[in-house]
This record gives sequence, C-alpha cells and structure tokens, in this order.
Amino acid sequence: MSDTRIPPPLSGDEPTVLNNWLEWHRATLALKCAGLSDEQLRLRSAPPSTLSLLGLVRHMAHVERSWFRRVLNGEDLPKLWDKDRDNDADFAEVDTASVKEAFATWQEEIGHARAISAAKPLDAAGERNGQECTHRWILVHMIEEYARHNGHADLLRERIDGVTGD
Repeated sequence: MSDTRIPPPLSGDEPTVLNNWLEWHRATLALKCAGLSDEQLRLRSAPPSTLSLLGLVRHMAHVERSWFRRVLNGEDLPKLWDKDRDNDADFAEVDTASVKEAFATWQEEIGHARAISAAKPLDAAGERNGQECTHRWILVHMIEEYARHNGHADLLRERIDGVTGD
C-alpha cells in the first residue's frame, strides 16, 4: 500500500488550508481501503455494528452529495443508497452493494464537491433545515466528518490485515 497523499500546507490562505485538509482526509479514506478485496471491504467491525469500510465509502459519498450539492448548491437531488427509506442503508446494505459502484459514486460526488467549492467564496451560504449554512462551515464539517470516520477506518483496516498508520 503506497501512500501518495500530499500533506496539507502549514500556512496559506483560508480556502487553501481548508481544501487541502479536506483532500488529505479524502485520500486517507481511499488509502485505508486500498488493496482490499470486496469481501474485506464488507467486513463489519463488531456485532451489532454495521460499520465497514465499504459502508464508510458509501456514507461519505452521501455526505459529499448532501453538503455540497444539496445544501451549498441548492440542487434538488435524491439521497444516495435509498436513505429516504432507511437512514442507515449506506452501512446496513453493504452485503449486496457493488463495491465498484460505491467507489465510483464516491469519486463522482467528490468531483462535484470540488467544482462547487472552487466556484463559491467561503461566505457563500446554502440552507439546511431552514437555517443558513456557509461554505466555510461545510468545509470544516467535512474535515471533521472525514477525520472521525478515518479513525473508524483505521481500526477496521487494522482488524482486517494489521495495517495501521495516519
């Protein structure tokens, strides 16, 4: 497993620092999943938890779509993975989920998020549950969301094959 992540800069303007930290965390999740079989990506953490690396990828695809496209860009899009029916479908339904589709969808949503983020100033705002939500807040939240789930991913990966790291 080769680590090709680019460390975030130690200084820079706010958009550069925030976007580079988000890219670091996106790449970290990809690294945690690298080189594993479909079965390993589906492996659950510990009953009764439905947490798996594949579930995390599906979840982050949904999160990228929700915050950047739905909230910040105001797009009227359905939730991914039939989450309107089951809010935990991204995690609960990995046994039959396509690994290829999950990773492709995640990368597609990251692409949309990057384009939207590049076009909006940090003070641009969308709406979530009737409240204003700024682009700046979304970037900070996305860094937090990935950081938390990358901790989960680290533990899952260590359980699968003993690989650890940042």
